[in-house]
Amino acid sequence: MSQPSPYPSSSLDAARRAVAEQLREIRRDAGLTGREVAARAGWLPSKVSRLQSATTPPSDEDIRAWCTACDAEDRIADLLAANRTADSMYLEWRRVQRSGLRRLQESRVPLYERTRTFRVYSSTVIPGFLQTYEYASALLGDIARVHGTPDDVSDAAAARVERSRIIRTGDHRFAIVLEESVLRHVVGDATTTAGQLGYLLSVMALPAVSVGIIPAGCPRGMWTLETFTVFDEERVHVELLTAAVTVTTPGEIAQYAHAFDEMMSLAVYGAEARSLISAAIDSLG
Repeated sequence: MSQPSPYPSSSLDAARRAVAEQLREIRRDAGLTGREVAARAGWLPSKVSRLQSATTPPSDEDIRAWCTACDAEDRIADLLAANRTADSMYLEWRRVQRSGLRRLQESRVPLYERTRTFRVYSSTVIPGFLQTYEYASALLGDIARVHGTPDDVSDAAAARVERSRIIRTGDHRFAIVLEESVLRHVVGDATTTAGQLGYLLSVMALPAVSVGIIPAGCPRGMWTLETFTVFDEERVHVELLTAAVTVTTPGEIAQYAHAFDEMMSLAVYGAEARSLISAAIDSLG
């Protein structure tokens, strides 16, 4: 019976196991046992076992030490590249936000510009594409406080709003499904949230944007999921509390696409959706 994967997606699991297999292959080609690699690298044997079983992901220093111990320095560059590809599939917020939030907003612009169809499901907040500056500022301020990141909230919010121009330009299509609870979640204060919901009503009129709302309490065959975005058929970004997970395995992308279709079937659109948004605005007083 195989051990459960320590990683949150099959894409990441496959990438980590591919790196581990290369480490194992290098050791075998060198004719060394795990204990001999450990002795040469100055490690405990248990560390070698964890690295070549993909239980623990290697650091760049681990890869260099492993290849040096096995007289395989020529493999270092390729292994570092493969390891960094795996790293990019699980980005801890505290690491990517270390230099502030503005740079993170800007780093996604190339992906957004080349994507034709965006499918977004949110059970938490209004998606970034549709945020006002005030809402984005309040939300990013909360994120900076909770994650302890540098305070560049004003610049980050401006970058997020600038990035959102793609909903009005180019050949992009946005299918967005929100849980009704998202409308009732007050971000910043009542004025900020009311302004955001009013803006949501206005962007629903854009030809490139479709917004559906899943009414609270409706019978459903699909449970509430974590917030995710499907970029064409290329990748999925899943937002967790501590990290962003990137999914690239076709089968896993297809699962998220199917889940999005399920959520769409639960949502209401047009006048019914606008009625739910208007009711949320009225509740703010």
